[in-house]
Amino acid sequence: MSHLKYILLFSLLSFFACQPPAGESDQTGPMRVVATTGMVADLVQNIGGDSIEVQALMGPGVDPHLYKATQGDLAKLQKADIIFYNGLHLEGKMGEVLEKLGQIKRVVPVAENIPQSALLEDPVYQGTADPHIWFDVSIWAQCIDAVQAALTEQDSDRADFYIANAKRYRQELTNLHDWVNQEVAKIPAEKRILITAHDAFNYFGRAYRMEVRGLQGISTLSEFGLRDRVDLVNFIVEKEIRSVFVETSVSEKNINSIVEGCRQKGHEVRIGGNLYSDAMGPAGSPEGTYIGMVKANVKTMVEGLSESAENI
Repeated sequence: MSHLKYILLFSLLSFFACQPPAGESDQTGPMRVVATTGMVADLVQNIGGDSIEVQALMGPGVDPHLYKATQGDLAKLQKADIIFYNGLHLEGKMGEVLEKLGQIKRVVPVAENIPQSALLEDPVYQGTADPHIWFDVSIWAQCIDAVQAALTEQDSDRADFYIANAKRYRQELTNLHDWVNQEVAKIPAEKRILITAHDAFNYFGRAYRMEVRGLQGISTLSEFGLRDRVDLVNFIVEKEIRSVFVETSVSEKNINSIVEGCRQKGHEVRIGGNLYSDAMGPAGSPEGTYIGMVKANVKTMVEGLSESAENI
């Protein structure tokens, strides 16, 4: 654990040692909630509605794999009545702080009840799950129960409200899952190959019948070498792939090197568009919600891969 993490954790433990237990708070007004990523914050907001006030630590374009807790985060965590995070080691550099906080207040990994059989394994770190579960909408919908249960435990007077919101949002995600299947089917089967900067889309590929390849591993902390670059270039050339995609939370530099590598082999590849991977779009925009983000990604994929097929 870094020096800053030690300071942060010590400060948090000291602060909460002086606070009343959760059930004895004299707070009035909305429940104060802190979430790590935008996806988690949006999930909690949909269940909590106007009974909660949600703050996300990681905004648009922020890579959760690399994110480090700041002193500003300390103030937000201190004031929170409950904290939600993805789990499955997504928040790598914050994971230990969040686990320790769980000893003194309600801290909920939304992925805690996902069956092991539904999770994909990280090919690099055996025994560790791929944390990018939100790319399979049907799996992300399973996180609703953990959020509903936690909010109800924290605020039992509004249990019926949370149950109703959970039911409504579950149906919205069921409809979204069906929509994604219909849209992906518009891409010619032989062209359903998604090339991105890192392996964030494996759940998407499994759920919606698309082959996915990334230059980096599941975490952007992982390194890639010349062999990885050469192998991906050769794969793109062999499969005659015409479009690759950049991610809003990952530098374009690496994927641009793949485009150049293909060009040197006489194969022209274009950037098919920007995909939201580990972070959503700006607050207030359609892409600043989970449903809007998924729809934007799928539209970009369909346009990019279908157009590449037409141009061959």
